[in-house]
Amino acid sequence: IVGSVFIKVPRTNVPGSQLGSNSNTWRKEKRRKKPAQIQTMSPEALPLRAFTYKEIEKVTDGFREELGSGASGIVYKGQLEDEFGTGIAVKKIDKMLQESEKEFAIEVQTIGRTFHRNLVRLLGFCAEGKERLLVYELMTNGSLNGFLFCGTSPTWNLRVQVALGVARGLLYLHEECNTQIIHCDIKPQNILLDENLVAKISDFGLAKLLRTNQTQTNTGIRGTRGYVAPEWFKNIGITSKVDIYSFGVILLEIVCCRRNVELETADEEQAILTYWANDCYRSGRLDLLIKGDEEAIFNIKKVERFVAVALWCLQEEPTMRPTMLKVTQMLDGSVTIPTPPDPSSFISSLQ
Repeated sequence: IVGSVFIKVPRTNVPGSQLGSNSNTWRKEKRRKKPAQIQTMSPEALPLRAFTYKEIEKVTDGFREELGSGASGIVYKGQLEDEFGTGIAVKKIDKMLQESEKEFAIEVQTIGRTFHRNLVRLLGFCAEGKERLLVYELMTNGSLNGFLFCGTSPTWNLRVQVALGVARGLLYLHEECNTQIIHCDIKPQNILLDENLVAKISDFGLAKLLRTNQTQTNTGIRGTRGYVAPEWFKNIGITSKVDIYSFGVILLEIVCCRRNVELETADEEQAILTYWANDCYRSGRLDLLIKGDEEAIFNIKKVERFVAVALWCLQEEPTMRPTMLKVTQMLDGSVTIPTPPDPSSFISSLQ
């Protein structure tokens, strides 16, 4: 399978009370009150520590242990010399081009002013000469990528909690912090797990802040292949709906414990999870997605709910996708989920 194919989605005749009778868009929900555990902290309330480069060299033992790498730099393991011996992850941004300087500024200004159970906390930074480093709390259980795809599949109940945690983190970024934040690169490698396997969204280096009087923003193509929303490839503004598309992909991966793209699979129809899941949903054979997973099969109704939510998130037309508030409500069963439109009966918009 070469290239990307985007499916045309119908814009009318969508069943369900959640959709307006004369519109294909999800009704805008009233902003709900913030739960007690969610806070937006000012720099004064949660000050970031300014480290010297020598301090960071010391706490990382000369950048000895690499935890991973990304587009903007390498991440190293370290330990603060405080009374708790706090574990840290230090992202070292090596190439200080104009773009990476901009990303550094975004990370410091954004993460430093936010606090949520499902966001990785930024503890400090270093801006010394040409050096740019970010100091985060250490997530001891690695990424969702390793959690789902490397070794024994995690239990169904644990996967459900991870999915809900990611959803709550995105809800906070989109609707509950002072300035809306679009992550732009939601993928399993950017979902980390702490010592209690609580999911936390990391890496805001690609985040794009929306000012109060804006509804969309224009930027270069961001994100990771397999998780990128179709509008990235069109000359239109980018909204928070790009994150919702990416979440839809991740939600299916969590349900099925497999990657979205597996080109080496024997059955070509199963190579792209988003397409295969849609086929299984339409044919009433969701059991094929969770074959051998006894816990998930026992909870087939919740599996059906999660897959339906994912298919709504994956609509090609951004306005057809629900908001993260609606997503969280559908996931926890507090609202009815209308049947998502079937894209497979429409001609591809890209040949």
